[in-house]
Amino acid sequence: MAKTCFTEDHEWIRLDGDIATVGITDYAQEQLGDLVFVDLPEKGKALAKGDTAVVVESVKSASDVYAPCDGEITEVNEALSSDPALVNSAATGDGWLWKMRLSDASQLDGLMDADAYAKHIA
Repeated sequence: MAKTCFTEDHEWIRLDGDIATVGITDYAQEQLGDLVFVDLPEKGKALAKGDTAVVVESVKSASDVYAPCDGEITEVNEALSSDPALVNSAATGDGWLWKMRLSDASQLDGLMDADAYAKHIA
């Protein structure tokens, strides 16, 4: 079963095998409002934990989305280019942002589980 972790900056990361899928939480998309543009990263780009990976623009503002762990981008969600609102309708599902091969999966240990994240946003 895939393990999902959360950051204080409202990203989620779900590790399945050696590939992790990353997106923003439902809470984050609610705070942003309707997304109108997602600036996706390039495949093959190396990210360090905390690097800006994606910029999402809503009717309210633009916000950075940070890499929750070190790794290399293996895939981006191309569907968001034509339908950025997928993030609003399915933030933790079809609205994922990118997939990456982690350099150090132990970095997940420093992130929150679902219960800790729920307390964080309460």
